[in-house]
Amino acid sequence: MPASRLCSTLFLVFAFFTLQGQNVSPFIVIDQFGYCPDAQKTAVIRQPQTGFDSPSSFTPGAVYKVIAVASGRAVYESGLTLFNNGNGATDTPSGDKISWFDFTSLTVPGEYYILDEANQLRSYPFVIREDVYNEVLKQAVRMFFYQRAGCEKEARFAGEAWADKASHVGTGQDKNCRLYNRKNDAATERDLHGGWFDAGDYNKYTVWACNYIEAMMHCYLENPDVWTDDYNIPESGNAIPDLLDEAKWGMDWLLRMQESNGSVLSIVGLAAGSPPSAATGASYYGPATTLASWSAAKAFALGSKVYKQIGMNDYAEQLQTAALKAWNWAEANPNVLFHNNISANGSQGLGAGNQEVDESYRRLTVRLTAALYLYELTGEKSYLSIFEGNIRQLPLFIWTNYVSQYWADDQMMFLYYLTMDGGTKSIKTLIINALKTGFNEPVDFAGRIGQDGYRSFIEDYNWGSNKYKSDYGVTFYLLAKKSLEPDKNDLYRSTAEDYLHYIHGVNPMGLVYLTNMNRYGASRSLTELYHTWFDHNSAKWNKVTETTPGPAPGYLAGGANAYYKWDGCCPSGCGSSANNAMCRSEEVPVNQPAAKMYKDFNTNWPLNSWEITEPMGAYQIAYIRLLSKFVKAKNSANSIFPPAFSGKNVNIFPNPLKGEVNIRAVANIHSVDVYDISGKLFEHYLLSGQNNVHRISTSHWDRGIYIMKIQLANGAVVEKIFK
Repeated sequence: MPASRLCSTLFLVFAFFTLQGQNVSPFIVIDQFGYCPDAQKTAVIRQPQTGFDSPSSFTPGAVYKVIAVASGRAVYESGLTLFNNGNGATDTPSGDKISWFDFTSLTVPGEYYILDEANQLRSYPFVIREDVYNEVLKQAVRMFFYQRAGCEKEARFAGEAWADKASHVGTGQDKNCRLYNRKNDAATERDLHGGWFDAGDYNKYTVWACNYIEAMMHCYLENPDVWTDDYNIPESGNAIPDLLDEAKWGMDWLLRMQESNGSVLSIVGLAAGSPPSAATGASYYGPATTLASWSAAKAFALGSKVYKQIGMNDYAEQLQTAALKAWNWAEANPNVLFHNNISANGSQGLGAGNQEVDESYRRLTVRLTAALYLYELTGEKSYLSIFEGNIRQLPLFIWTNYVSQYWADDQMMFLYYLTMDGGTKSIKTLIINALKTGFNEPVDFAGRIGQDGYRSFIEDYNWGSNKYKSDYGVTFYLLAKKSLEPDKNDLYRSTAEDYLHYIHGVNPMGLVYLTNMNRYGASRSLTELYHTWFDHNSAKWNKVTETTPGPAPGYLAGGANAYYKWDGCCPSGCGSSANNAMCRSEEVPVNQPAAKMYKDFNTNWPLNSWEITEPMGAYQIAYIRLLSKFVKAKNSANSIFPPAFSGKNVNIFPNPLKGEVNIRAVANIHSVDVYDISGKLFEHYLLSGQNNVHRISTSHWDRGIYIMKIQLANGAVVEKIFK
């Protein structure tokens, strides 16, 4: 592919336009959604040296300003800081020379842009606001709603553009699914409807779905106050955070995948179609495997903990029972494998990706994580012994303090263990020392802070680089939250946020790596991505234009991939002249710096756009987990009603409640206020203040979560109650 054609074509995406006499420039990149007031705020000023945009020359002015959109006046100005310790060396992953414009001290809410007055160039507009990412989080979580199999996407939830009937529920599909190698045997039929399409394909993979559910549980546990009940999904308004409603959709499918003996089926292969309801082919499932069962055990166990916390006791008990059954079967059958995409199994490619893991240490991580959650859930020391007795077989120890972008699951597991109740002090010390040493090696993680021009170092721009960016960000946030190195907490937190800014536009492409987000604050979000629904040949969903809706909002693409290439048959061996012509149907990223190996496109074989633009649940939930750390808590009990003293001063029972709730306090009760989960006052009881016992009838209350504020003579207590 001629480099000149690629350069000229790709650079058109940076076409300038004029606002108030100044051109919006691709050389000034910012988080296009904006910044929280207390965030570190750094615009990246880029001078391309290599790659598709290098023919364009640019010399930044000496002084940059922040301009308030409303008044047109400068509210802050400063000089630039040269990247690479001021020596001006080119940033290797991007091929750009870089300067940084720091405007952290600007904290006043408002809408702004960055101005290079000397060149009359400006950035896209952005806002500074506490809740700048709240709507972004909703749209990112809603991606899983669009990915639901067997769920009608009514227009009131999905939007008119993406409304669709329930998919894969016809004859021979998910509700009458048969075993892949006994397709004519009605005795193998199982109802396996529900779950999520895993990626751009429609297949449902147990191991990966378990990972997504596990991560959703961590999202909730790490920052419960940010999760609201207004994401406009079918379950919204039921007084359960919509993140947990979405996770339950996946969990319910997982329960259907469990056999009566506790084993868990490995995969359901689904037919393709655009929209999903157009798919008419049969669905087939793969056999139970050890890895699927261990994975399900960890998802069920952690899910049981979370759903019990929000008062869904019956469901929590169901999940605990399922977790124990899955664990027991896997322990009794530790070597049952199924490589679903290898035809030697007779599967003939059941699913596009292979979720089976052969490496003993990767399988061990899943087993030990399940044991850890089961110990926390049951208190049984045998599970803790399995965890603590086997961790030295993992890379952190066998490879001498080894941490890596490819071992995020291990690292997250260890960080969780460190703050969990229980555990052996010497084991925790061992892990802390290994993690601190590993994360501070000069070649990666903390050792590379400040050594990436776009302030978001990753070791390798591989397939799914946006997931690795998100994982790095979450890791730094957890290092700060768990205070492994207290003197670095502020540094680690601000570094975590820089990885978020990368995905939101602080990257050499100047792109928000989410689809169709311009209506939610982005100026230049993705218009295409590889997906069966949003197919390249679709006149409606292929691309966002003035007349076509394109893909649904909020999908995170895989991201820049240094290893991307068109199919090996190109340019002349693809079987026909028509196929060969497809190799040159459009320019693709070739011979670019790693961080520029991306294009906003959606072309199938032989250009293989899936290697950079395909979404996946793994990418999405990693980003959601990072994003949620910087979302303002909204209408939470803790933020609205901070308790004056411990809830031990008041006993509320039963909780969860049924027909009535009893309140017994150490002091006389003056009033009781009950709020629904949105923070709206639901009931008010003004008492005489002469009694420390009060009973309230709740027969007229709907099922859900409530916040109760009990005012005593010497303070107030706030408690969450459930019906």
